[in-house]
Amino acid sequence: MKKLTTLLILAITLFTCNEDNDDNIVASPKVDFIFNHHWNDAEINNNNLETITVTNANGEVINIDRFRYLTSRFELTNTNNETYTFEGYKFTDLAIADTYNFSPENNAIPSGTYTLKFVWGFNETDNIDGAYPDLNTASWNWPEMLGAGYHFLQFDGMYNVDTSDPSPFNFHNGTARVSEGVFEQNFAEIAFETPILINSDTVINIDMNIAELFTNPNTWDLNVLDTPLMPNYDAQKMMQQNIMSVFNLGEITQ
Repeated sequence: MKKLTTLLILAITLFTCNEDNDDNIVASPKVDFIFNHHWNDAEINNNNLETITVTNANGEVINIDRFRYLTSRFELTNTNNETYTFEGYKFTDLAIADTYNFSPENNAIPSGTYTLKFVWGFNETDNIDGAYPDLNTASWNWPEMLGAGYHFLQFDGMYNVDTSDPSPFNFHNGTARVSEGVFEQNFAEIAFETPILINSDTVINIDMNIAELFTNPNTWDLNVLDTPLMPNYDAQKMMQQNIMSVFNLGEITQ
């Protein structure tokens, strides 16, 4: 009898726990994205963007006047190989803290385990010249003679600021101009292999290490490549290569 009572208590306990777990699962949770920015171990945000001084991998000491970038085509793919693409794009200006977050409008997906990917800039389908009024207003257009469409990155500042002769740099990224009238798509697909369990409303943090733009695989020498870089095909392709190590998946909160 004592044994039977114990088994009944165990069964009730397991049922209650399972019931509680089910109650915590949301059928169609929402997903939000937060981008965090740093230079190696130093956080960079709207409070210190124009005052922080950093050193790149080549040894140039720099400060930052402006840092703006574009990401798009956020996609989550579950273990059944079902992909959910979020509408819209994310235009981030480090001078404006409100632009660090991205809350897509079509923002409900089935609970499950997913992997994340997104596009750096616009792919060739989305990179339509003049198509986005807010980007036009932000002077985000890429020159027609360089392939038109939009910038992917504007990173401006001064380098060699620890000397008596600092110089400006304009690290701008977009479509690559091969030759007169010949252009090459230059976006990058950023994919994370780490599985993300989503069973309730979820915030996905993405960490951006700006220092990697000057580091890997191409150590950037601003004394050689500072400005103008937009019409420089080799510089544009080096930027595309370096972008691949800039982003990491951060904390997942539910």
